[in-house]
Amino acid sequence: MKHFDIPEFYKSPIISKVKEFRKITDPRKKDFSPTVLDFGPVRFFIARHFGFCFGVEHAIETAYKAIDENEGKRIFLLSQMIHNPEVNNDLLKRGVKFLMDTSGNQIIDFSELSSDDIVIIPAFGTTLAIEDELNKKGIEVRKYDTTCPFVERVWKKSEKLGEEKYTIIIHGKYNHEETRATFSRSEKDAPAIVVKDINESKIIGDFILGKVSIEQFEQSFKGRYSKDFNAKEHLSRLGVINQTTMLATETQEIADYFKQIMIQKYGEANIKNHYSDTRDTLCYATNENQEATYGLLKENADLAIVVGGYNSSNTSHIVELCEEKLPTYFISSASEIVSKKRINHFDFLNHEHLVSDNYLPEKTPVNIILTSGASCPDSVIDDVLQKILSFYPETKTIESVLSELVVKS
Repeated sequence: MKHFDIPEFYKSPIISKVKEFRKITDPRKKDFSPTVLDFGPVRFFIARHFGFCFGVEHAIETAYKAIDENEGKRIFLLSQMIHNPEVNNDLLKRGVKFLMDTSGNQIIDFSELSSDDIVIIPAFGTTLAIEDELNKKGIEVRKYDTTCPFVERVWKKSEKLGEEKYTIIIHGKYNHEETRATFSRSEKDAPAIVVKDINESKIIGDFILGKVSIEQFEQSFKGRYSKDFNAKEHLSRLGVINQTTMLATETQEIADYFKQIMIQKYGEANIKNHYSDTRDTLCYATNENQEATYGLLKENADLAIVVGGYNSSNTSHIVELCEEKLPTYFISSASEIVSKKRINHFDFLNHEHLVSDNYLPEKTPVNIILTSGASCPDSVIDDVLQKILSFYPETKTIESVLSELVVKS
């Protein structure tokens, strides 16, 4: 796989060595069990896969390249480069400005741009309308376009579905940048509609089977289907794609559900005329991170700490999986760890910042699951690990632990 040139300050002396160890001992990526870092009074179970992925490293390399190559020019990011505050804040400190927030609200109007300005397209991609707006300004959109290739793969899948006259169902979060970009391209080629989960999918299924009225359907999906979408006509041939950071199990459940609905409606003998069996369109990093999380959850841990941006979709899904089994604390950085007794963390379901006391149990050893989403730098994970270690005065040295790396299997 291609190696990207990312700033050294995003790397780390501990986590980077753990990743290199796993790369050597498991080159085919078949073992999803965690790495154990045993410091004595505290043990960390480190996920097999986490942190910067191919698409994120590509985006970061491109963004810093844009800064280096355009001294004296105004440089803008269309919106957040990736969903990680450390990365975005560093770019802001270097003079990069955001044109929009993550919901698509304008911060700086496009009318203020000129052809001399540099605009970086984030890893999520952007809509055709925005791309056209920038092109009209004479801005070289493709020069610093960091759209993840796995997102572009989804766009190609939607194009193929459109060519074959299927209506496109997108499993995603409607206001997420990536889903907005995917919807933009999907509706160009075919009728398209966004569903966020299996419950919304069942509303469509019930409509197909005549159990839900057109009024109920339109009320449920207002603003989330393409122009001129006709539910009575356009739900007879279906194909499912997704926002690449959604839970793989949920996307599969939705795809299987729609296949069964179409069999129920049209009969199994006719299913190929009404349903396209698309291959899973999640990116490899999302799949690997989720599989690694399942590997972590086989351990008898006391708690989980998941690190990442609070608006990171793929990170929130890792949190969701961990919360099903044990106390889980979603934090953005080590600064959220106030002391051995107190931690600030984020409830992504209710979008609330919480404070918890006595999160570290009074026992020895304390077993902690530690992982992150695909947009979190290794250095941030490293800081979290070392902050926890600082609460335990009689731990083994980092050097001795790294010299005795063990794979838990």
